Amino acid sequence: MTAPASQIVAKLWNYCNILRDDGLSYGDYVEQLTFLLFLKMADERTRPPFDQKPIIPKELAWPALVAKDGDALEVQYRHTLESLGKKPGMLGVIFRKAQNKIQDPAKLKRLIADLIDREQWTSLDADVKGDAYEGLLEKNAQDTKGGAGQYFTPRALIRAMVDCVRPQPGETICDPACGTGGFLLAAHDFISASNRTLDKRQKKHLKLEALRGIELVDSVARLCAMNLLLHGVGPEGDEADPPILVDDSLRADPGDRFQVVLTNPPFGKKSSVRVVNEEGDEERQALTVVRDDFWTSTSNKQLNFVQHVRTLLEINGRAAVVVPDNVLFEGGAGETVRRKLLHECDVHTLLRLPTGVFYAQGVKANVLFFEKRPGSETPWTKQLWIYDLRTNKHFTLKTSPLQRSDLDEFVACYNPENRHERKPTWSESNGDGRWRSFGYEELIARDKASLDVFWLRDESLADSANLPEPDEIAAEIVEDLRAALEEFEALGAALRREQA
Repeated sequence: MTAPASQIVAKLWNYCNILRDDGLSYGDYVEQLTFLLFLKMADERTRPPFDQKPIIPKELAWPALVAKDGDALEVQYRHTLESLGKKPGMLGVIFRKAQNKIQDPAKLKRLIADLIDREQWTSLDADVKGDAYEGLLEKNAQDTKGGAGQYFTPRALIRAMVDCVRPQPGETICDPACGTGGFLLAAHDFISASNRTLDKRQKKHLKLEALRGIELVDSVARLCAMNLLLHGVGPEGDEADPPILVDDSLRADPGDRFQVVLTNPPFGKKSSVRVVNEEGDEERQALTVVRDDFWTSTSNKQLNFVQHVRTLLEINGRAAVVVPDNVLFEGGAGETVRRKLLHECDVHTLLRLPTGVFYAQGVKANVLFFEKRPGSETPWTKQLWIYDLRTNKHFTLKTSPLQRSDLDEFVACYNPENRHERKPTWSESNGDGRWRSFGYEELIARDKASLDVFWLRDESLADSANLPEPDEIAAEIVEDLRAALEEFEALGAALRREQA
């Protein structure tokens, strides 16, 4: 983060601590900042040197807020949020269902007059204001009680994934679970940095047409839309549809196809709903997703997202998807998805991620890279290359966070310039190599076609001094118990159905 961005984050964040005394959460604060920043920047763009046509009615614009005090300010702010939430386009995405959470008019006035109004946000470099907002989002994600971490993927991992997939000018890029927009921004930045001579048409495509994000939660979608806008991505008025759509990605095939899909779908329990059965007892019923374009129907969200990503891709489209371990080894629907994926797509790379890199503790995750192929009687996957960044690697969010440099060897092994020319670092004579390949026949011959492959010796099993931190071990145990409990619940539900 740049120094000016750090100063802005520090100033905005210090004021958050004052508002915390009034019961405002970090997430609420970032959301209120989003509303006010948008109103201020929209007003700035109507003035010199921009002189753009106003997108916000005069009675709802920034000067109307600045002119008010006390209860009149609180009434004006609430009216502004409610009115803009009914507008179409980018206004609707950012203000939909918006509410004022700052109950003290004096503190609202200080936030408006002393913090927001004193900066000329539009004239700030996109890197500065974008970095500042990203800094706020990351601080919000670190507030584990608020649960915002599930919408925030570590930026080092995102950059490495984008460096491997290498989106190009003119391509369309989608994230069907976009959270706060990290993948979309990284793809935008990669294209801009790798192609310094984009013409006017290519720049317009990159700003308004190249990126598409879908997010289920309104409050997160508005953070994403604002994050993109502050980085110079998306329409500032009504010149194009907003890049972010609020919807349930798994609900149906949207019909659109993309050349690149980059995503970290939500982890967590299977889709389910609480119901009261005929005996009056409360139980959970799985919400199985049934779609004609899916290979199998299941209530497992992660398996459904893998199938959904395959649907979203154009033929020869490229995907990089973060998936939990259970996607690699789970039987039943999991086995069906893996066998179909290996046959119908070129599943060429698997990155085994270490624990301690996500804000949700104990998560065991991986990145699956594959390309969609046309129909074929013979399987498209020939070799799956696996990089083990987990065994004997220890990261923590606070004392030893994952850095982009920690992924340098993986990206070099991936060889984005030509992934068909790769060399393993593992061999019979070098048993510590983290990079090796497995053939298609070898993979499908494994029990349940499991891709949960390890070969390095885990030093923590032999030496207690190398064990992870106690809270990390506890989180892993909880995660394993939760997965086992879900399997037992599914088994119990199946037995009850058979007896009925």
